[in-house]
Amino acid sequence: MDETAERRVRQTIRDSLHDGTTAERPRAEDPGPAAGAIIELERVFLGFGENQILEDVSFLAQRGETIAVVGESGTGKSTTLKLILRHLQPDSGRVYVDGEDIASLSFQEALRVRKRMGMVFQGAALFDSMTVYENVAYPLREHTEYDEDEIERRVREKLEFVDLEPDRVMEQLPSELSGGMRKRVGVARAIANDPQIMLYDEPTSGLDPLTTGTITRLIMKLQRELHVTSIVVSHDIRSVFRMASQVAVLADKHIRFFGTPEEMAASDDRYIQDFLGGF
Repeated sequence: MDETAERRVRQTIRDSLHDGTTAERPRAEDPGPAAGAIIELERVFLGFGENQILEDVSFLAQRGETIAVVGESGTGKSTTLKLILRHLQPDSGRVYVDGEDIASLSFQEALRVRKRMGMVFQGAALFDSMTVYENVAYPLREHTEYDEDEIERRVREKLEFVDLEPDRVMEQLPSELSGGMRKRVGVARAIANDPQIMLYDEPTSGLDPLTTGTITRLIMKLQRELHVTSIVVSHDIRSVFRMASQVAVLADKHIRFFGTPEEMAASDDRYIQDFLGGF
């Protein structure tokens, strides 16, 4: 599809969501991914036994966008990240990464796709027994053939990017860092391989307001300076409204709303207004 057609696709998704009907992206005669989309979930269904998690879920992220996925606890937000990482496969529907349907990939092929992604976990998920240097160097040693001089150069570069002083923190253990510093080290490790895509699972969870602002600005910096495409799962609506290009609201197994933060704030959907809680 050309750019004009793609705009129509987006508007159709929004219109169908706003009027309370199920979202369905119009299909071209030859089915395939939306033009320019880096990540796309298209009519995805997923359940575990009789427990249905997602039903007919569709949304997409264009290059350089930050899409926030929000919703009540247990609505399948983190499940969407697992689908994009190909840790889970949908029962039906498609999950596209840069135009490639990843649902049918083999384990080795899925690893190839994951190398283009950086993941920031809720608790930073650093290796406790490794120093900060070893944590950030880990993906470089696992997935590249860089010599130690190049690894050190990259580790220093990524730590500086997340506003940490390499000479001060590299030899420290995660237990010696504050929560915000651990989260920033987690981001540095995630961007060590210069990923095209960043995935965040509750990046500001458990942080104080000042540190939350620091992490939010860092996510915005990644979009602005590195032009990464990001999917952020978050409960923090204030941070979402600052960083997100588009917001997808998961409710009752469906995408209840998909649009800009401004459109979400202006929505007359009672559920959306209750969810925002007067924000």
